[in-house]
Amino acid sequence: MIPLAAISWPLLDRIHVYGDFSISPHGIAIAIGFLFGAWWLLREGPERGVSRDHIDTMLVWSLVGAVVGARLFWALTHQSDLGGVGDVFVVWRGGISLLGGIAGAILISMPVFWHYGYRLFQVMDGAAIGMAFGIFVGRVGDLLIGDHFGRPTSWLLAWRYEGGTPAGFGCLGARCTEYLLQGEQRFEITRSSARLFSAAGETLAKGVGVHQTALYEMAGALALFLFLYWLNGKRRREGVLFCSFLAWYGALRLVTDSFRIERRFYGLTGSQWASLAAVVASVSLLVWWAGHPKAEEEPVTEAEGPVGPAVAPEDEPPPGPVEATPAD
Repeated sequence: MIPLAAISWPLLDRIHVYGDFSISPHGIAIAIGFLFGAWWLLREGPERGVSRDHIDTMLVWSLVGAVVGARLFWALTHQSDLGGVGDVFVVWRGGISLLGGIAGAILISMPVFWHYGYRLFQVMDGAAIGMAFGIFVGRVGDLLIGDHFGRPTSWLLAWRYEGGTPAGFGCLGARCTEYLLQGEQRFEITRSSARLFSAAGETLAKGVGVHQTALYEMAGALALFLFLYWLNGKRRREGVLFCSFLAWYGALRLVTDSFRIERRFYGLTGSQWASLAAVVASVSLLVWWAGHPKAEEEPVTEAEGPVGPAVAPEDEPPPGPVEATPAD
């Protein structure tokens, strides 16, 4: 099948700085995404009553939680890829989960929220817009290193291999292969085709390229950022922004992960199960809030005061002119 069009670019797995020292463009993109999210929370948080000094502390803990959660969630869903318990801590070899990072950042920061007297949604509503844009930037890094390839396809936006070493693949010349797949499947890509083979060598899927799921998710994250930015233009009930973020991004992952070649548990990937839980919880809250709107407080006028007209104290004379009494 000849596609109507195809997209492609050479991959850049490492940026060599000096000698053997190199940096992953994926790591750079993740760092930029986190910094933007931090900047946005510092900008938006005070508008919601969150102190900048407290935000600084929250960001430090969230960074720790993001790294730990991202690795632990990936390890939990890829246990067969690990040579032992020690491999869980070898983060620099790759293998992290975005959803695990988000969950880890929130869970480790929640005691900090409570310590300072903040509500969960009070803080997370201020962070939601920055998180959406941070995901958008982070997915740029995935595109650069060739991560999260989907199944072979020949559709309009099929991504065609043009050189470099995709994440998780081993390359010999212009032929790259990934073996660590469920059911001992083998994924092979070249400059002219992409094929998925069963353990017995049977062709399960083929095309001129692959579904570039990171590209789909990057576009969805950008649309989410613009939607939340618009939603934030009007005063909303506390929690609406963060639940909208969870519902949108969770639904996005349910779709994009359906194209990925990932290990599945009862038909869904680990990220899809987590996304499904997030979608159900957030949509349920949004529907409940829509049916039970929060009563708005009546505006307080200067004349009436907070509880009604003022009453003069009993021990003091009423206001007005005081007439002089004649002397005896």
